Amino acid sequence: MSKIIATTIVLFAAIGGSCAAVAQVPTSETGGSAIVRHANTPPGLILQAVTVPAGATMLYLSGQLAAPLDPASKTPAAQLTIADFGDTKTQTISALNKIEAILAAQGYTMRDIIKLTVFVAGDPKLGGKMDFSGMNDAYKMFFGTTQNPNRVARSTVQVAALAGPAFLVEIEATAAK
Repeated sequence: MSKIIATTIVLFAAIGGSCAAVAQVPTSETGGSAIVRHANTPPGLILQAVTVPAGATMLYLSGQLAAPLDPASKTPAAQLTIADFGDTKTQTISALNKIEAILAAQGYTMRDIIKLTVFVAGDPKLGGKMDFSGMNDAYKMFFGTTQNPNRVARSTVQVAALAGPAFLVEIEATAAK
């Protein structure tokens, strides 16, 4: 019997500790818990972490690739080259524009993104190294701006290749509200 009481006390203490941690999450204007964005130290382009409260609505986007620079091109997809999609910066802008359109169709905005995973293939013009600077330049056009002051948690990984040899960037996004 004393083991049951001790276990019950430990469980209540654990639950109480969890409740205290949740209670520290700021509340939104609607009275629920808010998404908390934890800045890096020192502050930078990306967040250290994001806390998403229970009950938030999540949206997970599949990886998005760039669209061809010339949407009217009659060239078969298999014959398109990097020149048809642009450099890393251009492809990142294109992929983020596609993400923005998908979010809008689902009732979200770029401000709702909490996490990005960016896959960057090596650029032949850079000796097979990824253009991290070009990707970051495009990222800064969408996050940490006057229009969207939010930053996101982000992972950026160089990969050997993407779905086709013409692609330099693929971006997955997770949004929450």
